[in-house]
Amino acid sequence: MHRVLFAIALLLFFTGCKDQLYYASFQSTSDSAWDRDEVFEFNFSDPDTTRAHHLFINLRNDNNYPYSNLFIIAEMEFPNGQTQRDTLEYEMTDPSGQWLGDGYGSVRENKLWYKENVVFPTSGVYTISLSHAMRKNGQVEGLQSLPGIVDVGLQVERKE
Repeated sequence: MHRVLFAIALLLFFTGCKDQLYYASFQSTSDSAWDRDEVFEFNFSDPDTTRAHHLFINLRNDNNYPYSNLFIIAEMEFPNGQTQRDTLEYEMTDPSGQWLGDGYGSVRENKLWYKENVVFPTSGVYTISLSHAMRKNGQVEGLQSLPGIVDVGLQVERKE
């Protein structure tokens, strides 16, 4: 009897979580490195224009990532052609150098806040483009290749 109740509770939990997820997609980098010129585009269409949404950038990195933070340029293009650009910084390790995120072994997955409580103003296709903006301290030129980034993703969830 306990197993049946546990199975029902588990089913309800995962069904409830799935209702919040509107869009999710991952794209792999070339050879586990994010090239400076590699822009990841994510398209989703006709989101609910009456509810708020939370947007997340999902990253998978391995032990070859040599930095404790990450700078990302995120650009959202609205159906009417307007764009909104943000420069974002995320911590990838804690102060002791331990990887943040979930996972076992050498690959970690990070779910990073991008925007919260977004109400999409119109129906249509939205495009979010992501590129990295990493550079070494004291250098103007950005890094050509960012090793250790395995996958880049976007997730859109309906706010409860």
